[in-house]
Amino acid sequence: MIRSSSATVVALALGLAVSGCAMGGAGDGSAPLTPLSRYSLQVEPGVDRIALAVHDSGLSANQRAALAELAGRYSTSGSGAIRVEAPAGDDPVSSSQAYAVRAALQAAGVPAERIQVAAYSAPDPRAPVLAGFETVRARIPNCALEPRDLGRRFSNQSSTGFGCAVTANMAAQIADPRDILGARAMTPADSGRAAVVFDRYRRGQASSTPQEELVQGQVSSAVE
Repeated sequence: MIRSSSATVVALALGLAVSGCAMGGAGDGSAPLTPLSRYSLQVEPGVDRIALAVHDSGLSANQRAALAELAGRYSTSGSGAIRVEAPAGDDPVSSSQAYAVRAALQAAGVPAERIQVAAYSAPDPRAPVLAGFETVRARIPNCALEPRDLGRRFSNQSSTGFGCAVTANMAAQIADPRDILGARAMTPADSGRAAVVFDRYRRGQASSTPQEELVQGQVSSAVE
């Protein structure tokens, strides 16, 4: 009887160990998240806005330079329209400043239909004129705050926090966060040049350009 009881205890222990490995250590039987689904590239909204003081003489050189830089940032990372906001009231100088800002943005390359002029409530009719646009930026997770369980486990599942550093590095390095939302539209191919090359090929003529022939001749001379 003693030997039979010992064998039974050993069998039960092995059964519990195997069932624990099959559960993956989760305890509730649910499949744990993979690193790719636990951490993914995401974006969060932001605003790029500058405030311009109102001058009787119009825009200053520094303000025009700031507007040119704003237009440059808009072309690379902006979404929607640029919104120019003047303080509400009957101050003609503030209104003139707002339309001067619009003209400066157009001169910097922003299409007129992408610029909106509006008014905002301000305590002073000579409050600054605001110009800005909505942006998206990559959300960088703070991996230092992520729980990490590197203790003893009886499963092959990844530890908590695995994959956070890779996602954070990608989010910090991506040039245009709008690429996270979707692929960019492709520009049309230069079919005109392709047609010229095929036409010359069919006629048995050289399809290379004069510049290519010059480079090939220089390389041949250098090799010899």
